[in-house]
Amino acid sequence: MTRRTSARSTGTAMVRALLSLSCAIGPACLPAAAQWLHYPTRGVPRTPEGKPDLRAPAPRTEDGRPDFSGIWITASNVPCQPNVRTRFGDCSIELPISPQAFDIGASVPGGLPYQPWAAALAKRRTEDLSKEDPHAQCLPMNVPRGYGLPHLHKIIQVPGLLVTLNEFNAEYRQIFLDGRPLPVDPVPSWNGYSSGTWDGDTLVVTTSGFRDGLWLDTHGDPLTDAATITERLRRPSFGVLEVEITIDDPKAYTRPWTVTMNQEIKLDVELIDEICMENNKAIQHLVGK
Repeated sequence: MTRRTSARSTGTAMVRALLSLSCAIGPACLPAAAQWLHYPTRGVPRTPEGKPDLRAPAPRTEDGRPDFSGIWITASNVPCQPNVRTRFGDCSIELPISPQAFDIGASVPGGLPYQPWAAALAKRRTEDLSKEDPHAQCLPMNVPRGYGLPHLHKIIQVPGLLVTLNEFNAEYRQIFLDGRPLPVDPVPSWNGYSSGTWDGDTLVVTTSGFRDGLWLDTHGDPLTDAATITERLRRPSFGVLEVEITIDDPKAYTRPWTVTMNQEIKLDVELIDEICMENNKAIQHLVGK
């Protein structure tokens, strides 16, 4: 069963809601240049004119693997909506929010392959602009939702481990590269438990052990405790991180499905506090029908 057309009719309202959410909870709504420190990023390749060469080859670790280290954000922007106001005015900035932050299945041919109960749940959440949204309640983000939201995340790659630090609520994620198997009966987690292996220059990350009832997007497309997520990460150039994501969740969907949520590097910036519960006004901006 695919998402019904009527469920998409609230897209503009959702853009308004998520823009309000992002601006209300802190510095996510600021232009990237406002992110402290303006301190030059080390090791940036340059063009003959001295500008960052984002098309240059990706850096490599000592063992010859691609190095994903850096500060990243979604490479997509939601198109400007003239009737959507932020505290900066109509269309005065472009926020780095992926359209998939609202509808992760928009690019899936035929829509997401819902189980009937999951289709009904997503439809209700979409039409209600539900205040149940964990992100609006300042709860942690989860994989892969964080790839589409306007929050900087910093990857630190060392032998045997890749760690992601996220500005939002000072969250972290660990991807182990030491060959360990996934836990058999883990304590359910927002980000699950991740183990990665190399396939040439592609890092293949398998994640399971999620808590039940997670949201994949503002539509409320569900992710359950039966899910396994496989990410294929590539860095084809200095400035681009390609992220291909396959979700296999037989409790919520009739078959696995795949989306791409690429990231772009952010230079001369650093992470700063973005603690959602400080003066959070997100929920009062999420007004349903």
